[in-house]
Amino acid sequence: MYGSAVYMEKVLKNRSIIMKILPPILMIVIAAVDQFTKLLTVEYIKPVGSVPLININGTEWLNLTYCENTGMSFSLLEGQRLILIGVPVLLITAVCWFIYSGRVKRNDMMIALSVLAGGGLGNLIDRVLLGYVVDFIDFRIINFAIFNFADICAVCGGIYIGAVLLITEIKEDREKKAAADEPENDKHEDA
Repeated sequence: MYGSAVYMEKVLKNRSIIMKILPPILMIVIAAVDQFTKLLTVEYIKPVGSVPLININGTEWLNLTYCENTGMSFSLLEGQRLILIGVPVLLITAVCWFIYSGRVKRNDMMIALSVLAGGGLGNLIDRVLLGYVVDFIDFRIINFAIFNFADICAVCGGIYIGAVLLITEIKEDREKKAAADEPENDKHEDA
């Protein structure tokens, strides 16, 4: 019995260490993968402009299209480079602080925050070095904005965080209502 408790304590300690080093590694890996995909895009897609990937009955569904985005999603804040660099720097810093402040207790939330920050870092590198973000994923069937790997990571991380917060809020509301209703039920049973 004592041996398993010691083993479990070591596992928890190692897990704690892993969750301290995993976030920056994950951020860097995501940013590196993003930069690699953009490098390939500049090398192979930029010279031809666009390459159809999925074409069904003459309709282009998915293309790889080289695009230089000087704004953010849907070209918002186009040309506002200082804002588009400053805000992500602040957000990435805030996410890192939040992760290491001890306020994030759930490992999945740490990972989601790291994925979000990694996506932001990938695009931030482009903005600082190039003055624009290289986008290349072009879903033409729904006439959507052209985006990149970093955008996918930032959006998926953000959606996951939002969903967890919403589910947590709903659970807490249900628990509060159940706790508030409990005394009334007890009174009716006593009568």
